[in-house]
Amino acid sequence: MNRLLELTDDAISEIVARIRRSVVVVENGRSGAGAGVIWRPGGYIVTNYHVITSGNGRPASTARLTLASERRLPARLIAVEPEIDLALLKAQDSLDDPNRFGDLSPALIADSRALKVGQIVLAVGHPWGQRGYVTAGIISSLGTAITHDSHRSIPIIRSDVILAPGNSGGPLVNVVGGVIGVNTLVVGGDLGVAIPSHLVEAFVTQAIGERTRVTA
Repeated sequence: MNRLLELTDDAISEIVARIRRSVVVVENGRSGAGAGVIWRPGGYIVTNYHVITSGNGRPASTARLTLASERRLPARLIAVEPEIDLALLKAQDSLDDPNRFGDLSPALIADSRALKVGQIVLAVGHPWGQRGYVTAGIISSLGTAITHDSHRSIPIIRSDVILAPGNSGGPLVNVVGGVIGVNTLVVGGDLGVAIPSHLVEAFVTQAIGERTRVTA
């Protein structure tokens, strides 16, 4: 039994180390910062819309990224979807450096349509400035929410992982390290809400003109 627990601990530690490489700090010049997930090769990063908005409620056209390697990069805004609190950034770097995106490791994206209530999940972010902070919990419910402007119904993931300012835009991950959602807010003080990965994937695909792909 102890050996099994050791193997489980090692596996989880490995998963956490891997996903941390795909999580960045996103700053838009205001005080505070959020998280982002490296979603595609080439420096495409998903975060929350509210993370990149300024004091006037408008999205900033640029942001600053801090990678897991501690390298800092500028990024430009590619696309936004305010109703589901998503934004897509593109890291910018020296065009004459062939390895310019070598330390931007895309996350493994899982299909959130296969989720079940009770599954164990991990959240990674930067709450209160603590870089790469990890919390764990379970999926509490798989429900829907009504968007503010168009009043359309969208799927959401509720979990009991502990979230705080700085977790916004960070990944919700399953036990094999696949991103199943992007954390966006806290409801009632104890339930985290995440945008399912298949919804995020559709947003990214449309923004950069690729065919839809969802991996295991």
